Amino acid sequence: MQRDLTRGPVVRVMLAFALPMVVGNMLQQLYNVADTYIVSRFIGPDALGAVGSSFTLMNFLLSIVIGLCMGGGALFAMLFGNGQEEELKSVLFLSFLFTGAVALVVNVLVLCFLDPVLVLMRFPPENIDLARDYLRVVLLGVLFSFLYNFFAAFLRSVGNSLVPLLFLVVSALLNIVLDLACILLWDMGVAGAALATVISQGVSAVCIAVYSYARSPLLRLERRHMRFDRQRMGTIVQFSTLTSVQQSVMNFGILMIQSLVNSFGPAVMAAFAAAVKVDAFAYQPAQDFGNAFSLFISQNYGAKKPDRIQKGIRSAVATSVLFCIAVSALVVLFARQLMLLFVRPEETEIIAAGIRYLRIEGSFYWGIGCLFLLYGLYRGIGRPGMSVVLTIASLGTRVVLAYALAPIPAFGLPAIWWAIPIGWVLADAVGFGYYYLRVRKTLLASGGPPETK
Repeated sequence: MQRDLTRGPVVRVMLAFALPMVVGNMLQQLYNVADTYIVSRFIGPDALGAVGSSFTLMNFLLSIVIGLCMGGGALFAMLFGNGQEEELKSVLFLSFLFTGAVALVVNVLVLCFLDPVLVLMRFPPENIDLARDYLRVVLLGVLFSFLYNFFAAFLRSVGNSLVPLLFLVVSALLNIVLDLACILLWDMGVAGAALATVISQGVSAVCIAVYSYARSPLLRLERRHMRFDRQRMGTIVQFSTLTSVQQSVMNFGILMIQSLVNSFGPAVMAAFAAAVKVDAFAYQPAQDFGNAFSLFISQNYGAKKPDRIQKGIRSAVATSVLFCIAVSALVVLFARQLMLLFVRPEETEIIAAGIRYLRIEGSFYWGIGCLFLLYGLYRGIGRPGMSVVLTIASLGTRVVLAYALAPIPAFGLPAIWWAIPIGWVLADAVGFGYYYLRVRKTLLASGGPPETK
């Protein structure tokens, strides 16, 4: 099913398109919560810290591949909105080759240099063996992630956000079942949790690829579509690489924060691992709404509808901010109860550190909600480089403040927590300022996708 995002009531169209993306990733986050719960309760706090820190590294690596797929998806949506189906087929072929090659290289390099990476991340001795066991298995799923995210990006670019949700549901449910079997039944420890993830990723990747080819005529390529073209490839690399840089820089900053957190010891590692799960679950809908908003912008930019784009921006900001304020209130009020989902009541040091994190960062979800919209806006109008600038502004601030202030006894660990929302707000100011001063009256008035041939 394809959906034209250039017609109909703006708010209704955006929400209807975004809802399956939000539901799907909420289910994915529920799986992550279940995974964390199972690891914590049945293996122990050292395993929780190791898997939580490994998850941060894995997110960084996957962000490279997912960013390439997201950048390609924005270009697909522009061409689809402009009615250039023949051009879209050629771009799909080259994008698949480019993104797949990068995914393969990333996978091989990280597996070859895993031990030095773990040392750089400053894993405590009691966690490093568990982290190595987990990562050696879970990294085998990078290519499956590429397949799923490429075809999901394609389907969403043509307005189909429901089918990726269905395959994500299958993956999440299968993952939970396999987690329980591998950890409780077969006693495979953290390697079992990783194996469950890889198998479920593989199933969803194969299923969505087969479905997409069987149901979408746009993927029925002929020989004339399978040719290398330097200009097309240049456009694909520009869109995909800049979005990948934005995503990977964002996750690299988080990785650097994780390294600093690791230096505070296993208890803080475990607290951060649990609190980040809550964090991700809380603002995941805002991130998915931002991704859906990006494709809405892309299709309308391709169709040259600047008035609809500007109306969409106003509606999206209001929707995201109101949602984030409501979620912030819940997280701040129930921080202790949320930590107890992952940590035993007797682990008082872990719980206290996690509560403090959630009450500081959780108060500012509106900041990251707006930032996700800005990423989507600049990706959707063909300026992914601006998303990189905003990411550097946000994470550069966060990393500099955290590393400068955390070693000072008067600031300590809370400086890391406060650095995060400060970075969000600064990037929001830059992003909105640039839009109103440089973009609103010029770029949106011209519209249209970039030339790819």
